[in-house]
Amino acid sequence: MAAFIAKQMVGNQLSAVKGAVGGDGGDDGDDKEKAEEEERERQEAIREAEERRKEKHRKMEEEREKMRQDIRDKYNIKKKEEIVEAAPQEEPNPLMRKKKTPEELAAEAEQEELDDFTTKLKKRLSDAFKSCPLRNLF
Repeated sequence: MAAFIAKQMVGNQLSAVKGAVGGDGGDDGDDKEKAEEEERERQEAIREAEERRKEKHRKMEEEREKMRQDIRDKYNIKKKEEIVEAAPQEEPNPLMRKKKTPEELAAEAEQEELDDFTTKLKKRLSDAFKSCPLRNLF
């Protein structure tokens, strides 16, 4: 008799575990359809909630803008216009700057050489002109 009771208790627990794991293979089609329907409903609810949230925030922003405009009108403040310019901005990280091409580097070096040459030439000419006796003629 004790063996019978033990078998009943263990058998019931085993059946519960089999059912939880998916031991029954007959209702898989219904379960899948039910799960897909629940997923569609959940996605629809999420979409509706998002739309309501966006609408709420849009209305709040309209109210804020109306309040801002009332304050501007009261104190005769002009609204700042946002001007979008392509102004060169300093890059925050010098390591992320644009790399120069070999042609740009060569042009830069040539410009430096020309600048150096012209400054030396001007200095020599001015020195020569200072020591020239015909300086008073000009």
